[in-house]
Amino acid sequence: MKAHLLLTHGAGASCQSDFMQQLAIALRAEQIKVTLFNFSYMQARLVSLTKRPPPKAVLLVPELAQALAELTTGLPLFVGGKSMGSRVASLWAAQQAKPLSSVDSSNESQARAVFAYGYPFHPPRKDSWRTEHFAALKLPLHIIQGERDPFGGKAELASMAWPKVSIDWLAAADHDFTPLKSSGLTQETLIKQAANLTSRYIDAILAQSK
Repeated sequence: MKAHLLLTHGAGASCQSDFMQQLAIALRAEQIKVTLFNFSYMQARLVSLTKRPPPKAVLLVPELAQALAELTTGLPLFVGGKSMGSRVASLWAAQQAKPLSSVDSSNESQARAVFAYGYPFHPPRKDSWRTEHFAALKLPLHIIQGERDPFGGKAELASMAWPKVSIDWLAAADHDFTPLKSSGLTQETLIKQAANLTSRYIDAILAQSK
């Protein structure tokens, strides 16, 4: 394995969801060790079998920070999430992360980049953007997004850019990377594409630190 990714879930489904399990398998096939992390509200939901809404994303940042601090790894560390999980990770990267330029390559406890699998730029059909913290990012944020994602699609983001943010587009995909049938693609194929993009970004970051 060449890297370790702490990966967390979206607002409504845990790391045991089909999407998260498929993504973890695809990432591991790219030689990326994956640790799946459920926030405490989701763990409580799994135990009680009752649906409870998540706290505000900013309130989940300390949980993620603690999980990163407690993670034991001998590999370069990265952090990522599905939808809400990626927003929490990006908030962490704006608030608590050390700049990548200051990360000692011999210290594997500091995450080196954030990966977002379907970033929730705004709620569907609402002009309420969740990008104000992008200007404060201390680490690269690599977003892998479906072209027709209702939380932020290709057409509406075409003119937008942020210094530490990259966006790669998955053809015909929605927020869960499910494509239009007419595209001839499958969700499995697009999840594998997302994993391969992740692997390539990690390779580039590791090459820079040598």
